[in-house]
Amino acid sequence: MMHTTLAQLRTLKLDGLAAGLEEQLAQHGLGALSFEERLALLIDREVHARNDRKLARLLKNAHLKYGQAAIEDIDARAGRGIDRREVMSLALGDWVSAGHSVLVTGPTGAGKSWLACALAQYACRRGYSAIYQRVPRLQEELRIRHGSGAFGKWLLQLAKTDVLVLDDWGMGTIDSMTRSDLLEIIDDRAGNKATIITSQLPVEHWHAWIGDATIADAILDRVMQRNHRFTLTGDSLRAQRPKTAKKEKNIDPS
Repeated sequence: MMHTTLAQLRTLKLDGLAAGLEEQLAQHGLGALSFEERLALLIDREVHARNDRKLARLLKNAHLKYGQAAIEDIDARAGRGIDRREVMSLALGDWVSAGHSVLVTGPTGAGKSWLACALAQYACRRGYSAIYQRVPRLQEELRIRHGSGAFGKWLLQLAKTDVLVLDDWGMGTIDSMTRSDLLEIIDDRAGNKATIITSQLPVEHWHAWIGDATIADAILDRVMQRNHRFTLTGDSLRAQRPKTAKKEKNIDPS
């Protein structure tokens, strides 16, 4: 009868509850627990299992550049321009549900993309959806989606995503169609969904990079409504350590 019960639980996709029941059957001494206590343990196991599956699905769909980045591992050494308390306060706050923007600027290799991915990863851990996009590649992707007729559907998907990461903003030039598409993407999210933008360019130079004054005004007006800024500093974290010179072998003259 127990085998049938376990099979039925898995048919109902209650895998966490089934695994918890198997563990209870294998343990001795659980007879001291009441039915209500054992049931509460089984339900708790199912809830945790569902949360784990949801997190795995959210992280998979996010396609984060640094999937293992976590705010707990932030490098807040002096000279990096990162205040750990400020980052933690943001991550634990309501910036996602309130639809705030996070603007991360700094030189190449300063850790902008890592910080953006860490914030997005923590948002996923809180049950929010996220998508990572590199702006230099976005231009070609937009062109393909327009050609295939899938742009409208994809735009709707982005509008429903809780956190959108736009990495390497301001790198390279953009054409008129991309400018218009960026405005559509930002406009759908303004005040409703959170957006993280990383850029080597200071925010003051974004208007010139966008190019078209009218579109630039519209995009920046929406991005700047409610924003949090991080300006990273310091040397590139990608710099390789100098290789240790090989020791010369001493040769015995004899």
